[in-house]
Amino acid sequence: MAVELYKDAHHCCVMFTDLVSDETEAVQANQFLIVDHGEGVILDPGGNMTYNELNLTMRKYIAPQHLDYILASHADPDIIASLDRWMTSTQAKLLISKLWARFAPHFCKIGKTEDRIIPIPDEGGKLRFGKTDLWLLPAHFLHAEGNFQFYDPVSKILFSGDLGVSMLSGQEARQPITSLTPMPHGMEAFHRRYMVSNKILKLWVRMVRGLEISMIVPQHGAPLQGAAIGQLLDWLDNLSCGIDLMGTPQYQLPQIDL
Repeated sequence: MAVELYKDAHHCCVMFTDLVSDETEAVQANQFLIVDHGEGVILDPGGNMTYNELNLTMRKYIAPQHLDYILASHADPDIIASLDRWMTSTQAKLLISKLWARFAPHFCKIGKTEDRIIPIPDEGGKLRFGKTDLWLLPAHFLHAEGNFQFYDPVSKILFSGDLGVSMLSGQEARQPITSLTPMPHGMEAFHRRYMVSNKILKLWVRMVRGLEISMIVPQHGAPLQGAAIGQLLDWLDNLSCGIDLMGTPQYQLPQIDL
């Protein structure tokens, strides 16, 4: 089911939370559609298990053949494993970090991505579509080496990829979180393992504090709004994670049989 995060006469932001069945072994994942003045972009369209429902459900807002761009925060399977099918059913171009631009074609049949991949430079940029710009924000090592988040200045929504993730069901993910007290299920463990270091988190927090943010919407779990936005930034600013926590115990020859 589509969740309209923002909608006015010419612009809408839509989230899909339940296209991956909770009965599967796969992690819950969100997909996003932004339409402005009849032109559309999909953010992190997901793997093959999301393709059919997303392709059908998005038609309420825009026909797939009118899709201009597919944006991938990074190259994980839950981000763009369905790329071959989107390259077949649309004329959209893919924007992805320059580090992953030559890896993405491995998801597709030979020739499908020719002249259809736009590498994003490390410093990011602004993508013009419709009558607005979508900001491509650097979020490297959070968690991928080449990683981007997407900020929509019309709705003031920050689509944060793997930052702000909670491990909830598709149904639970539809309801925004307004406070991190108590901490949402899975959030702390996820960030301590998947984020690379507190140094990188501090750089990210300093960058996004300069944005006017109405909502932070991650790729897994529920959107954050209200007090939860500031609480997330303050928490991440001081969070030890990734290589901060690694030492000799994590780097030993294996002792157990699997």
